[in-house]
Amino acid sequence: MTDTRAEHIAQLSELIKDVEVAMFTTTGVDGRLYSRPLGTQQVDFDGDLWFATAADSPKVAEIALNPRVNVAYASTSKNTYVSVSGRARIVDDREKIEALWSPAMKLFFPGGKEDPNLRLIQVRAETAEYWEGPGTLLGKALSFVLSAVQDDPSQLGDNGFIDLR
Repeated sequence: MTDTRAEHIAQLSELIKDVEVAMFTTTGVDGRLYSRPLGTQQVDFDGDLWFATAADSPKVAEIALNPRVNVAYASTSKNTYVSVSGRARIVDDREKIEALWSPAMKLFFPGGKEDPNLRLIQVRAETAEYWEGPGTLLGKALSFVLSAVQDDPSQLGDNGFIDLR
């Protein structure tokens, strides 16, 4: 892995850290976009995002038809917003399920780790766009005032693009 790629992965990892639920978007068989909340299953981001799903979920057919997906993260407390685009695939790997398993998953998969309907979605991140602003109320107010006084909207935050391809 090149230094730049490693740096980009570290940057993206920091941006999405502690955001437990993402909005996962696929293209439906009818061509419409479908978004739904999913919990990210792996904390240590290495270029891949992992989610649990049911084998009989519409997401599985949608990914088979078009693997291009988007995953959106929002942290209002950190004032950070991230949109990750990538390619998804369905994974039926019991060893990986074991590694990613959390007790909260039992709510959706009553059969536990061995639930025959449990699958994973692996998203290989290709690009990401992010927006960051001041995290505290005081920081937000100060940035707003500076932006107005200096007539410079860039004072309100940072917007960037990360290419992981």
